[in-house]
Amino acid sequence: MDKNTLLSSFGKWVSPINIQKLSEQVEECKQDYYTKKLTTDAYIKLLLFAQLHETESLQAMSDALLDEDLQKTLGFESISASQLSRKNNKINPAILSNLFLNLVCEIQRFHYKSGKNMPLKIIDSSTLPLNLTNYKWAKFRKTKAGVKLHLRLVFMDKDTVYPEKAVITTAKEHDRNQLEVLVDDQEAMYVFDRGYVDYERFDRMTDDGYFFVSRLKKNAVIREVETFSLPDNSTVLSDKMVYIGTTQNRAENVFRLLEVIDTKGNILRLITNRFDLSAEEISEIYRSRWAIELFFKWLKQHVEIKHFYGMSETAVQNQIYLALIAYCLNVLVQLETKSKKSLLRIVRWLKAAIWKPAYVWLRRFEEQSSP
Repeated sequence: MDKNTLLSSFGKWVSPINIQKLSEQVEECKQDYYTKKLTTDAYIKLLLFAQLHETESLQAMSDALLDEDLQKTLGFESISASQLSRKNNKINPAILSNLFLNLVCEIQRFHYKSGKNMPLKIIDSSTLPLNLTNYKWAKFRKTKAGVKLHLRLVFMDKDTVYPEKAVITTAKEHDRNQLEVLVDDQEAMYVFDRGYVDYERFDRMTDDGYFFVSRLKKNAVIREVETFSLPDNSTVLSDKMVYIGTTQNRAENVFRLLEVIDTKGNILRLITNRFDLSAEEISEIYRSRWAIELFFKWLKQHVEIKHFYGMSETAVQNQIYLALIAYCLNVLVQLETKSKKSLLRIVRWLKAAIWKPAYVWLRRFEEQSSP
């Protein structure tokens, strides 16, 4: 019998989670000692259900357990908001971080099968605002609080992107401080914005064999070494070899500086250490950076990270990791079914068939792909 016949659509969606690995880590962290009902496994499933439905509070999550199918999936009939709150504050974020990374590994198996060389990895951050009264530990201005999600996103193509590495800090953490943490693969091409400009790090990256393209700040001092010719039909304005920085603060390596026009007609200056690609290719690589902006927009609109379920640092981190896990589960469905449908469409179909047999949901992909 096909295993999908036995699974609900929700069961199929969460099936990539390696229960054995999860159980081993829960045991190692003594996470479920004295737990009678709300085990870590049940907690994760309930919170993923909440992410899927953008549930705004623990009380609303508790009320959702009136659904008998949800009760069967979790193994209990009810749970109070206070019990959920205690569990949310108790779960070690490292467990959810490792779960996220395990799902990333599953996605990468599909990625490597595609045979693509030099993956494009985009680095950026997004600040999630918090109420200063309730989140004093996350204060970063006199009247504001917030956390920052520093992210490395893999760009496979315009239809498929996925988060590969995440670091969660308070909002006062500068982006540049996370660059070395997020750059660790010499077989990749990194793309980031001017908030990460650091001449010393650019030198280290170049010396260590890492490739990148970044936007350069407007006030950056440059010294031209050579100007490269461009094709007559090129959309790039100029292509030069330069030194960057002042005499007191100057990069030791030579870099390539391109001037391009963005979609709004603004002139952008791009800096890179790739001299083997055409100017058009470098411009196109930087243009792919829009993918991470769309990713953050998708997270904020279609999973629940606008309203946090707890006020502790642990609770906030857990909720962000669960949002990333939900996104990865959606990508795995997209890859497994070889669907070109948007993640939003995939999620809508899932919610419509959530407790129906998985084949009902999966059959929808086959119907949509047929001529």
